[in-house]
Amino acid sequence: MKRGFSLRKSAEIKRVRRYGTWTAHPFLALIALPNEGQGLRVGVTAGKPIGGAVVRNRAKRVLRAAVQPLLPQIRTHHDLLLLARPGIRDADSRELQQVISALLKKAGLLGPN
Repeated sequence: MKRGFSLRKSAEIKRVRRYGTWTAHPFLALIALPNEGQGLRVGVTAGKPIGGAVVRNRAKRVLRAAVQPLLPQIRTHHDLLLLARPGIRDADSRELQQVISALLKKAGLLGPN
């Protein structure tokens, strides 16, 4: 994922978690919050319940790879946060891409910009 498309600062992630709308699946949770014309930004996190550092980093890599092809279809001017859940350990990239697509549709974020 390109740097311009990512949420990196802790304050930005906390803002999205606090004020965003949640949509969930056993593999991950999607939190979306409109932003003030800053384009589409995506953040990926994985906490301790996922597993050790190796498992958490793998989960984040797989999530980034799964959301990459969907970026052109996602509505702009939103901050998205993908939170990995313990079920993600058994999922592959193709399956996660379908889950992310379904969550984005449910949140009303897929479609024309």
